[in-house]
Amino acid sequence: MKVVSNASVLIALSSIGMLSLLRERFPESIAVPEAVWREVVDEGAERPGAHEVSKANWIKVHKVNDKGMVGLLRAELDEGEAESIALAHEVLADVVLLDERDARHAAMRMSLNVLGTVGILLWGKQTGKLVNLTEALDALRFQGKFRISQRLYEQVLLEAGE
Repeated sequence: MKVVSNASVLIALSSIGMLSLLRERFPESIAVPEAVWREVVDEGAERPGAHEVSKANWIKVHKVNDKGMVGLLRAELDEGEAESIALAHEVLADVVLLDERDARHAAMRMSLNVLGTVGILLWGKQTGKLVNLTEALDALRFQGKFRISQRLYEQVLLEAGE
């Protein structure tokens, strides 16, 4: 399965000590474009996710070839989001990992399958890899400073049976 990730999912899961869920969900590897690697590892050296991502040998950096597509996407998205979507399109990814609403909408307009941090946590709960989704979501909100609407929070907990 081909998977491309933006920075937000890597940072969010790292901030609550759950980056390993990505490895369990996508055991082959996860591709990140150069802009995401720079954002998380190089420029974000002192922030959550930097160390974990830099040591994760299953996260592979890829160069985006279609700079025209990146340029078009940059009209509404940041560099990492634009490169993630362009790379997912180039490699015919099965899934692109994105959290931001505008990026998710742009990816879906291109018929890409999108999954976010909350979806990864829900998968973890549904497969028994995560015991308490409420605790994970609360940690994400308060420890990871991750914004989740109350509606999504309640919907995901209902779906998980919590």
